[in-house]
Amino acid sequence: MKEGKIIRLTGGLYTVVDAKGTCVDLRAAGLFRHHNESPKVGDDVTLDDDLIRTIKPRRNDLVRPAIANVDQALLVNACKEPEFSFLLLDQFLLLILSASVKPVIVISKIDLLTAAELAELKRKLSYYEPFFPVVYVDSLAAFGAETMRPYLKGKTSVLAGQTGAGKSSLLNAVDPTQHRATDAISRALGRGKHTTRTVELIPFGDGWIADTPGFSSLEFAGIELATIQDLYPDFTAIANNCRFNGCTHVHEPDCAVKAAVAAGTILPERHYNYLRIREEIKSLKIRY
Repeated sequence: MKEGKIIRLTGGLYTVVDAKGTCVDLRAAGLFRHHNESPKVGDDVTLDDDLIRTIKPRRNDLVRPAIANVDQALLVNACKEPEFSFLLLDQFLLLILSASVKPVIVISKIDLLTAAELAELKRKLSYYEPFFPVVYVDSLAAFGAETMRPYLKGKTSVLAGQTGAGKSSLLNAVDPTQHRATDAISRALGRGKHTTRTVELIPFGDGWIADTPGFSSLEFAGIELATIQDLYPDFTAIANNCRFNGCTHVHEPDCAVKAAVAAGTILPERHYNYLRIREEIKSLKIRY
């Protein structure tokens, strides 16, 4: 039995690379269906000449994008076209942290903003910098590609973000040999066209980058309402000062997080988005 890593999934066919760098296209053994399990891109597997036989234990497991064993997620958010959204950024951060993956915030298309607009955006995003790396790139992703290389070396990184945010452009800038397809924003819809059709791991140095199909909707069904506040490192840093253990930072009196919001040391939009996300998850639990 041989070992390998799944680097691509297309139409039920898995591309697996072994330790020697040899790639082979295989299907998964039928036993996976009986266990209600499917191999994913990023999985370390055992295989024979015909089929993928077993999946090794996963370090983490993302649902959307569907990939496993990721070291970090590059969360690509456009300044414009589509418009920047702190809510979307906070939603992505919550999903990535809930999967035990380290986020790196990438702000793309900065050349589409005026100097004043960019300065204001950077001012607000400076709030995130003590907790997450923040990198700025332009529309062609040329500026910032070198800055990102130290983050990518030796890592399995996933590119994630809303459609049209510039994920494929960033990948092209980091490795021009890949020639990933890009497309213009659909101005009628105000969002990007889907240019990435499959989840795929691409070798980079001694690591991997995953390009993923663009998407604009997020699913929180797997996140427990009671644990959300623990996925906010800026909240947990001062939560010991709350009157109650397990404070949700919503209605409790003498809440250190709410006091920090009032004092301006926690970004008000951050806490407001937290409340919105809590309500969304609460409605999901009621529905299910």
